[in-house]
Order: sequence, then structure tokens, then C-alpha cells
Amino acid sequence: MKVAVVDSGGANIASVCFALQRLGVAAELTGDAAVIRTADRVLLPGVGAAAPAMARLRELNLVQTLREVSAPLLGICLGMQLLFDSSDEGDTPCLGLLPGQVGLLPDAPGVRIPHMGWNTLEPLRAVSLLDGVDHGAQAYFVHSYAAPVTDDCIAACTHSQRFAAMVQRGHVAGAQFHPERSASTGARVLRNFLEKGLA
Repeated sequence: MKVAVVDSGGANIASVCFALQRLGVAAELTGDAAVIRTADRVLLPGVGAAAPAMARLRELNLVQTLREVSAPLLGICLGMQLLFDSSDEGDTPCLGLLPGQVGLLPDAPGVRIPHMGWNTLEPLRAVSLLDGVDHGAQAYFVHSYAAPVTDDCIAACTHSQRFAAMVQRGHVAGAQFHPERSASTGARVLRNFLEKGLA
């Protein structure tokens, strides 16, 4: 299986590649459109802000490539947010693979933003990506912006408000948390993605 990790410039890229290596997969870190187009699985990691991340994808001429890729595509953290139409962070147009706008998590009494640390997943649909991930499973989050809970949301989470922890529409999916830092839960999500795709 050919697995491509998009070289989006995010600080979590090495950790994502190492997590895949622990699952027995030697992924290729790449900014080459041809490699991404011919991959069996594509991962789009990301850490930081939406505007610089989209600028990086434009610089690599990967925006249209990612919009047209037919293999299962998994966005991670900021990479998931980039799958949506736009982000309030810098009023940034994104990839438009999923409808909706990413917004800043609101302040709430006793709640710190950014959302950083372990939190509980609330699976909403039975999909292959969530096989073996039980209601109440814990995942590790680091983010200030989040996607809304829409029909594409397959798992929710709550921190100051309920938001999309995981999304899926067709061959496109995303995890707001860091599966590479989420112990057995994250490893299961990655294994499901690698072995089952997004069927």
C-alpha cells in the first residue's frame, strides 16, 4: 500500500509518520502532486494557523490536487479544518471538500482556550473509521478553532461547546484530535483508515 503524508509544514508531521511506522507502514512524506495522486491513502496533517497552512499548499501547487484526489483522505488537527469551505481564523478560504465554516471556540467560565489535553469522544455513526472506538474513548486535542457538528460529523466532543471531533463525507475524513498522540484510540483510528479506507 502506498501512503502519502502531505508535507504541509506542520509540527506534527514527524509524529504522524512515526505513528504510521509503528503500525508497519512506511509512509512517504511528500509535496509532490504526482505522488499524492497515485497514493492509496493520503494524510493531511497540520498544526498552526489556517492562512499559513493554505499558503503552503498553494506554494506547493497542491490545492487542486487535494480537491481532486480520489483515494481516502484523512485530515488531522488543522488538516481537518482545512477540509472545510473556510475558517474564521484570518478569514481564510480552505479546500472546500466539506461544507461549513470553522470557528473560534467561545470563552466559557472555567474553560481554557486553546483546548489542550485529553477529552471524551462521542461517536455519532457506525462507520469503519470508528470500528473499535467506544463511546467515551479518550483522545488528545490541541486547538482553538473547531468545526461545527453537521451531518458530516461522525464523532463529537465538548469543550466550551459541542464541536466536530471527527468528520466524514465520502472518501474525505478528518480528526480534530491528534491520533498520533492519542494512545490506543488514535492507533485504532489510523489502523482503520489504513486497512479499511473510508468504506
